[in-house]
Amino acid sequence: MIRRELVKAAIQHDKTECPPYFMEVCPEAWDKIKIVVGEMTQEEFIDNDVMDVPIPWWNWQDLGPEWSALDPPASSRPKVTGLGSYQELIDFIKVSKNKCDKYLLARIYGSHFEKAYFSRGIENFLADMAGEPKFAHKLLNLIIEKNIVMLENFLAMPEIDGVLLGSDWGSQRDLLMSYDTWQNMIRPGEEKEYDLIHSYGKDVWVHSCGNVEKIIPSLIQMGVEVLNPIQPEAMDIYKLKKLYGDKLTFWGGISTQRTLPYGSPEDVKKEARDVRDVMSQHGGYIFSAAQSIQSDVPIDNFLALLEIAREKS
Repeated sequence: MIRRELVKAAIQHDKTECPPYFMEVCPEAWDKIKIVVGEMTQEEFIDNDVMDVPIPWWNWQDLGPEWSALDPPASSRPKVTGLGSYQELIDFIKVSKNKCDKYLLARIYGSHFEKAYFSRGIENFLADMAGEPKFAHKLLNLIIEKNIVMLENFLAMPEIDGVLLGSDWGSQRDLLMSYDTWQNMIRPGEEKEYDLIHSYGKDVWVHSCGNVEKIIPSLIQMGVEVLNPIQPEAMDIYKLKKLYGDKLTFWGGISTQRTLPYGSPEDVKKEARDVRDVMSQHGGYIFSAAQSIQSDVPIDNFLALLEIAREKS
C-alpha cells in the first residue's frame, strides 16, 4: 500500500498494518535536531506520509489604526493582498508527484475566525461578536467571500487530496465563545467552505486548538473528515474515540505540554504506543504529537516519538 493509500484508508476507517503519521518540528527545535541529523532537511528526516502543499492565499494589507481601536472600526472595506505563486504551486505538484507517493494536503491556517481577529485583535473581535454582531457578521462574511475565491483557484487540481482549514475556537477549558455564537456566526461560513471542498472530491481537515468537544457533533454533520490536534490536556481523547471514532479521523493526541518536554524517552514511547493503539482501532487515526515539536522537547524524546511513528503496531 502506497502512503497516499494508507492515509486514505485511515480516513475511511479501514484496517491497516499501522497508522500513517504526519508530524512537524518548529524552526527553533529543528535547529537543535539538525546538529544530530546533519544535512538532511526536515522533510527528508521525518519522511511523513502526508506532504504539505504551498497554497497561494491572502492577507490583510495596510489596516489603519481604527481597526485595532476598542470601538468597531470604520465601515470601509478593508484592503487585502495576495500571497504566494500559482506557478510555484504547479511546479511543486509536478515535482512531488514524480518523486513521492504521499497524500498531498493543502494546509491553510488562520482561515476564518482567526483571520477576523487578526484584523481587530482577539479581545476586540470577541467583544464585537457579543456587542456588535452586525459588524462581526459582515467581517466574517467578507473573509469567507475571499476564501471561496482562493479555494477555487486550486481545488480543481486532481493531485491535491485534501485541504486543512484552521481556526482556534477553544481554550484549554472550553470554547472561546458560546456554543450558540459558534453555531450562528462561525458555522455558516465554515460549512460553505467544506461543501465547496467536498464538491471537488477533496477531504476536509480541520485544526482547532483547545477544548472543542461541544461542537464535534456539528463538525461531523458538516462533513469534516480529520480533526487536529486533539490536545490530551484539553479533552479526553479516548472518550472522543469512543464517541466519534467511527465518524471522524483524529490526528495528534500525544502530549506536547507534558510528556514530550518533561518525560523520559521511555515515557514518550509508552504514551505514543498507548495513544496509537487505542486511537487507531478500526482506523481513523493519523499518528502525531498534539502540536508541532517545540524547542523545549529533548532531542532524544523526539527521536523516541519518531521511532514509534515508524513502528509496526
